[in-house]
Amino acid sequence: MAKQLRCGDLMPGCDRVIEGKDEKEVMAKATEHARNDHNIRTMTPDLEQKVRGAIHEKP
Repeated sequence: MAKQLRCGDLMPGCDRVIEGKDEKEVMAKATEHARNDHNIRTMTPDLEQKVRGAIHEKP
């Protein structure tokens, strides 16, 4: 099933919605988005865990 991440759930004010066929694809897109749009250069284990926790089934 397709997965979805609403960046605003983690970064208030961001309206980006990231979608992918699975969690791995969403994580890859989220990492790129964090780097390009939020200037987050390193995905720490804590941040990765928070992002994974915010990924849900696409409605």
